[in-house]
Amino acid sequence: MLSKLYAKWMYAWETALTTRDTNRIVRPLEWGFDWLKDFSPIALEADSHLSDFDRMIAINADIVARADEFYGYTTPTDFRLEARHPQLFPTNVRPETLQEDAEIKRQAETGELEEAQFLRFTSPIRTLYPENDAVNARWYPAHPETQNGKPKQAMIVMPQWNADAFSHNALCTLFNRFGISCLRLSKPYHDIRRPAELERSDYAVSANVGRTTEACRQAVVDIRSCIDWLQSQGYEQFGVLGTSLGSCYAFIAAAFDPRLQVCAFNHASTWFGDVTWAGQSTRHIRAAFEQAGLTQDQVRQIFSIVSPMSYMDRFASYPKRSLVVHATYDLTFPLEYSLDVLKNFDRLKIDYVSKVLPCGHYTTGETPYKYIDGWYLGSFIYSSFKCLAQQSTPTQK
Repeated sequence: MLSKLYAKWMYAWETALTTRDTNRIVRPLEWGFDWLKDFSPIALEADSHLSDFDRMIAINADIVARADEFYGYTTPTDFRLEARHPQLFPTNVRPETLQEDAEIKRQAETGELEEAQFLRFTSPIRTLYPENDAVNARWYPAHPETQNGKPKQAMIVMPQWNADAFSHNALCTLFNRFGISCLRLSKPYHDIRRPAELERSDYAVSANVGRTTEACRQAVVDIRSCIDWLQSQGYEQFGVLGTSLGSCYAFIAAAFDPRLQVCAFNHASTWFGDVTWAGQSTRHIRAAFEQAGLTQDQVRQIFSIVSPMSYMDRFASYPKRSLVVHATYDLTFPLEYSLDVLKNFDRLKIDYVSKVLPCGHYTTGETPYKYIDGWYLGSFIYSSFKCLAQQSTPTQK
């Protein structure tokens, strides 16, 4: 009885959190072939005998078969550290958020807010938006004393879809205490990278299939580019933490880059299209697909390129330690899809730890669940990097 009441309460709370923002927009389906024409010749075949759906399926098959090239890149040459006052870049118009944004700006103007360092460089993947192509990662270097006697270690941290620029910063300061430096990476179309025409980070995930795919490609390449910069600074051991959409990007990056030996996936799923179709927070995108007559199975197929399931075997081929956190009452990453991740990890004998939160997706950010989640993430990162340091060869010291 109590468990049923708790579940009812949790689902109601989760639904309230996912429906409080009123600026979600239903945009019509766009296949976005122009976003993929630089890579797949099939995207150039405007007069193809195939239907648009079949053409996109063919593009998916083509790119997945050549994924090494798709997620490949040339290391940027314009890495630089930039000092500036942090800004919130909110994605909702709730009064309390706008008030917080105004207060942060006031503190910056009066000198109450200290400047922070940000790694900036031009993404190897170019889009139609120059501001989006200027990669941004807040830099949290660990104090040298905390790094004594072990290899220099670093994490790349990627928050959830539509995260503001302060999300996950507390995790970075926590990891600093362990002697682990952090780059808190802004995803494509997020915070300072968001085009001025948007209130939310809609271009990262939308009913424009090609643009959504290219956003994932850019995110993965940006993660790998950050590792290149860290290596140039003398760092030797690397990990990645991603939450929700960030976990999808983090998984694919780890599947293609063996340098990522510690992986924390905070809410995970196997198929990008299933979450887009079934999740509460993407109901406006599902509406566009339904209006175009697509089914869940078809949406799963057109997003194969950006689905962790497409690269599960590749992920398993490199040694690494992984954490998978899922929530029992998740209405954004429904439970069945998170459990599917664990089944596939078991099938492939991947070294992982599973942790379960007694809440939902959005309620993970609420008290007390955010502290439970922080404990799971922090203890895993600490122990995993400690093991890596102990396994280091003399040449790595």
